[in-house]
Amino acid sequence: MELADRARELLRLHLAPELLVLVNVWDVISAKVVAAAPGVKALATASQSIAASHGYPDGEQIPRDEMIDAVGRIARAVSLPVTADLEAGYGDAGETVRRAIQVGIVGANLEDQLKPLPEAVKAVAAAVQAGTSAGVPFVLNARTDAFLRLGDKPRSVALADAIERGRAYLEAGASTFFVPGKLDEAEVTALVAALGRQKVNLIAVPGSLPLPKMQELGVARVSFGPWSQNVALTAFADFAAAALAGGSLPSTTRRLN
Repeated sequence: MELADRARELLRLHLAPELLVLVNVWDVISAKVVAAAPGVKALATASQSIAASHGYPDGEQIPRDEMIDAVGRIARAVSLPVTADLEAGYGDAGETVRRAIQVGIVGANLEDQLKPLPEAVKAVAAAVQAGTSAGVPFVLNARTDAFLRLGDKPRSVALADAIERGRAYLEAGASTFFVPGKLDEAEVTALVAALGRQKVNLIAVPGSLPLPKMQELGVARVSFGPWSQNVALTAFADFAAAALAGGSLPSTTRRLN
């Protein structure tokens, strides 16, 4: 499948009434394992997980070159559309997206870090233009940190800010709008009502709405961010503790590499 075709397929998956479920990956072997799971239609990387696997803390501490190399390796290892978490664009959202496209990425998350709205909109527009210039209908998932950086503000203020930013980012050409955080049903309903069905993306965290409810409310996609890596690391840590206590391999272990 050509790069532009992968991008069109990724967009189609967001626009379909069925919730697009993305289990985030962080390296080639995790990508291959998830890609082989029944029902998988696309892959998403998790920037925090990639940074951690390279020895960096989260928050654009990993050099852009290393991140682009990592997501490119993942894209080359699978035949599915891959959307990458590119944090806030590493100081130049347009150039970062251009380089991501060159290594086979057809969509991306772009954080706003709650920067002033004109600055955040400018970054979204630059990312969208990079896709247009490359001839790829790049699926930009513009993210707001309104709920992640709530602080002492009422949640109603964060919701209003998210809606304002979502409208601005979609008008600037973003395909979808990502609102991470543990949102309740009323908040998700308000976001979808303001921005449209199949436009809002969420993250699944402990205590999140059930996935069928997200689909019912008109959410386009749900991802798991660093939680998918934590599922794997939890199993690894439990195995290590059991082995050191004289245990053996779990009977359900399968050869996946």
